[in-house]
Amino acid sequence: MKQVFTGIAELYTPRKRLERAALAVQDGRFVWVGAEDSLPEEYRDWPHIDLGGRGEGPSAPGGRRGVVPGIVDAHTHLVYGGNRLGEYLKRARGESYEAILAAGGGIYATVRATHAASEDELYEWAKARAALFLAQGVTAIEIKSGYGLLPEAELRMLRVIRRLGETLAQRIFPTLLAHVVPGGWEREKYVAMFTRELIPEVARSGLAEAVDVFCDEGAFTLKETRGILEAALLHNLKIKLHAEQIAHTGATKLAAELGALSADHLEQSTPDDWQALAKSGTVGTVLPGAAVILRKPFPDARAMWDAGVRVAIATDHNPGSSPLYSPWLGMQLTLSLGRLSAEEALIAHTENAALALGRKDLGRIEVGAQADFVVVDSNSALQPLYRWGHTPIHAVYVGGRRVFPPG
Repeated sequence: MKQVFTGIAELYTPRKRLERAALAVQDGRFVWVGAEDSLPEEYRDWPHIDLGGRGEGPSAPGGRRGVVPGIVDAHTHLVYGGNRLGEYLKRARGESYEAILAAGGGIYATVRATHAASEDELYEWAKARAALFLAQGVTAIEIKSGYGLLPEAELRMLRVIRRLGETLAQRIFPTLLAHVVPGGWEREKYVAMFTRELIPEVARSGLAEAVDVFCDEGAFTLKETRGILEAALLHNLKIKLHAEQIAHTGATKLAAELGALSADHLEQSTPDDWQALAKSGTVGTVLPGAAVILRKPFPDARAMWDAGVRVAIATDHNPGSSPLYSPWLGMQLTLSLGRLSAEEALIAHTENAALALGRKDLGRIEVGAQADFVVVDSNSALQPLYRWGHTPIHAVYVGGRRVFPPG
């Protein structure tokens, strides 16, 4: 399939800004990007799609719209049963996340609700959530297991995620998550099961591309985390970590040492941690929803960026600590509290987030990249970052095909 897209007032690649741009797409990838009046002769006879039109009042004069790369959400827990509204209300009254978890709530409450649901129910609920993300321009989304805990329950979650990848418009990236030790298990035996049985089975069946570990108080120790991640690497799976969220554990330096794709959360991280990330190339992913909702220190994204860390932003969508559905709100919070510029925040939720998934061909509008992009209902491409509470998205394309709105 060959197409040329015109009617672009402003384009962010995301590192470059172009005015009155055009895109040429062949077989789902960009083959040319540049000024519309410089479109090479070889593409002029291809079918043209005008992304402009009337637009939104005076903000879209001349029938042109802004375009940004497809948003990449590199950290979500999209498959789960139930909700934790009651816990949310308790925390709003002053109870801590740690106390609720210790009392058998938190993650364990979602585990019980997830166990009680059928695979079809888990699929339908996650499909509906993914549709909300698609409407905001999320074209690639990582989804973790971790609410099964028991071996078959984890595999069941991963089967749901695989089904989502086979049926949804978005690109889905499945991750096996070592979340917490389930009740009734000795820690040593659970880690042994995870490393010697579950990881090999997941690798053999191709149910996940990566393994993540929640390394923190109430979850896994640094030693246990190392063992799990080394087992993942042994089976040719990529690795990532929940790091320095509640307490400083040293997980960030472990991520850098082992060549993890990313270290995520980083609320308690230090300048030494940032230097390790910068040196290794491991992405530092900040999760604004969790930091704000749990009232934790907001990660110093500005200092990380200036230290040379490839900073990414993700929603961490989950029913407890981050019931966040908006990547744009995550970027806005990182603008306000993490002190990134608007352009840097966009890079963090596109190009850098794609690197946190191990993909250099996503989150960019450049020759050779996958043709995933978002058309903004304004001639200003960064308008969604300016509007808090309203995201003016006109259309979303994956592989050069319009997937939102449908039809």
